[in-house]
Amino acid sequence: FKMINKILIVGQGSIGIRHTEISRNFFPNADIRVLRHSGSTDITKYANSLLTNKEEVKNFKPQIAVICNPSSFHVDIAIYLARQGINLLIEKPLSNSLDRLDELMVIAKKKNITVLVGYNLRYKKSLIKFKESINTKNIGKILSVHCEAGQFLPDWRPNTDYRKTVSAQKALGGGVLLELSHEIDYLRWIFGKIDWVNGVLSKQSNLDIDVEDCANLTMGLQNSNTIINLKLDFYKKDSRRNCIVHGEEGSLKWNAISGSVHQLSICKNVWEKIFDEGSIDNNQTYISEWEDFVNCIDQKEQPKVTLEDGLKVMQIIEAARKSSNSKGMRVFVNKVL
Repeated sequence: FKMINKILIVGQGSIGIRHTEISRNFFPNADIRVLRHSGSTDITKYANSLLTNKEEVKNFKPQIAVICNPSSFHVDIAIYLARQGINLLIEKPLSNSLDRLDELMVIAKKKNITVLVGYNLRYKKSLIKFKESINTKNIGKILSVHCEAGQFLPDWRPNTDYRKTVSAQKALGGGVLLELSHEIDYLRWIFGKIDWVNGVLSKQSNLDIDVEDCANLTMGLQNSNTIINLKLDFYKKDSRRNCIVHGEEGSLKWNAISGSVHQLSICKNVWEKIFDEGSIDNNQTYISEWEDFVNCIDQKEQPKVTLEDGLKVMQIIEAARKSSNSKGMRVFVNKVL
C-alpha cells in the first residue's frame, strides 16, 4: 500500500481520535492531517498537523479520508472529497437525512472510489458466527426476530457531559435511531431486504436532550412473513445489545456485550453456548474495518459495508420517522426517496 502516504481525518472527537491512531499504526510514515472547523487547535499525537478549511485539504491531496464529524455534516464534506477522487471511510450513520445521498452515490460511482460506511459490528466475530449459524438453517424456518440495544446515555462517554455530545443533539444528527443504527444495518445483512416499517419514536426519560431516546420498530422482510421487532433506547441502566431468532427447530441468541452465541434445540430445550469470543477487544472491529477498507482500495473491490448499504439504512430510518409521525402507519421502504 505504498501509494497511501497522505491521510485526512475529518473530526477529532473520540471516534476521530480512534481512527487517527489506527491509521498511524497502519501507515507509520504517512502524513496524517486532521480537518477541524470548531476553532480548536487540539489534535491527537498520532496526527502530523491541523487543517482548517477545504482549500487546505485540496492542496494536501490525500489518497484516503475518514469522515467522523457529526453526521449532519457528513454528506457535504463527503461530496467535496469524492469529487477529488479520494477514497472514503464514512463513520455511521451515513448522514442524518436522505438529502444529497443520491448525489454522493453518483459521484462515487463516476470517480470509481472505494467508500466504506463504518458499521463496525459487521466485523465482530460473534456476529459473523451468528449469521453463519442462521444461514446453515440449524433452527429451521425463521419465525420471528427480536433485537434490542440500550444503554444509559450518560454512561456512554465517561468524563463527558452527555448533553454536549452528538447523541443528545438533533442539529448534530443525534437520537437513538441514528446512533444505534448498527442494528438496522446488521439485520439487513443477516435477514435480507426490509420491505416495510411500523415505527414509534418517543422521548420517555427525563434526560436533557432534544431527540428521541426510544425507538420501537416492527419490520417486515421482502418476500417473507417473518417479522422483526427492534427496540432501541438511551435509558437502560443494564446495558444490552442482543438478538434472538426463533425458528421451527430451535432458537439462536447473540449477545454483543459478552461476545457469545447460544443455541436452543427443541429436543434438548436448553440453551447451549456454541461460540465465545473470549476476551473482548472493541478496537479489533475497527482494525478489521481498516483492513477491509485498505484491501478494497488496493484490489478495487467492494467493502463489506458499501455506500449503498449506508443509504438503505437511511431509507429505513426515514420510513420509521414517517411511520412515527403518522401514528405508527406502515411505511414501505422503497417508497421513501
